[in-house]
Amino acid sequence: MLAVLAAGCVTTPPAPQRPTVTVPPNAGVYRVGQPYQIGGVWYYPHEQPDYDETGIASWYGPGFYGNLTADGELFTSKDLTGAHKTLPMPVNVRITNLENGQSLVVRVNDRGPFAAGRIIDVSERAAKLLGFYEKGTARVRVQYVARADLPTGQPQPFGAGTPEEVQNAVPKVDNGKVETGALPEIPGTREAAKKPVRQLPKPTQTTMIGSPDAGALPSGNVTKVPVSAVTRLYVQVGAFSNYTNAYRLATRLGTEMNISAIQRNGQTLYRVRSGPYQTTDDADAELSSLLGRGAADAHIVVDQ
Repeated sequence: MLAVLAAGCVTTPPAPQRPTVTVPPNAGVYRVGQPYQIGGVWYYPHEQPDYDETGIASWYGPGFYGNLTADGELFTSKDLTGAHKTLPMPVNVRITNLENGQSLVVRVNDRGPFAAGRIIDVSERAAKLLGFYEKGTARVRVQYVARADLPTGQPQPFGAGTPEEVQNAVPKVDNGKVETGALPEIPGTREAAKKPVRQLPKPTQTTMIGSPDAGALPSGNVTKVPVSAVTRLYVQVGAFSNYTNAYRLATRLGTEMNISAIQRNGQTLYRVRSGPYQTTDDADAELSSLLGRGAADAHIVVDQ
């Protein structure tokens, strides 16, 4: 009898409910960001419309799913998003895998990666489309495309995400009828002769972006671009317009450093770096050594 009563009292416990994450109303609003410090290193976000760099990409996954990104968006495995240390947010960038030529536009809406030697983190889906999900890392080129104020990549409407109390801070003014009239002539004055007005040329549409595909959105469209059959890894500690400054840094850091010149935006830059290295592990080891010797700006780059 007791067993029957006990059985009748058993109820199925309710299934645990997943907590609801509320995205802040300002999610996706374009911002540059303030300087911040991670692991003793300071990072300085700034406008970089000409950003075009190479390095090692990685991807971040399950441990971050369901969390909010640095600009207040919800991070999932299926979004074509990425994390960068200093680019404004949100912006679209083109990532090209220099190992297989697969190229994809992603939306940067988070900060990172903070592992030494990594230039950008991408979502799981982006890593799969770029072809390095299984490997974990890839040699990539990252190029600024355009601002991406909304998840669709479309421009942020004026006032979107602005708190209502701010929008209503200035009272509306009743725009009544405006009356106009000619002023009477002043006695004893003469009107200056009218000069011919030169017609200005019609304005041409331009875009202030650093990539030719300004309209490209993170749609998942993968393009195939030609890449070099062989790429090499270097650890770069600085680039100077003055050769003497480059030489001083190279001498201070050791004999393994070399100086190479490159033309960028019509200017000669002298790069101080070590290498080349065959594997990412070798480059990581040299990067760790240089950071330990005070080369705070050292980072891994990919070159042909």
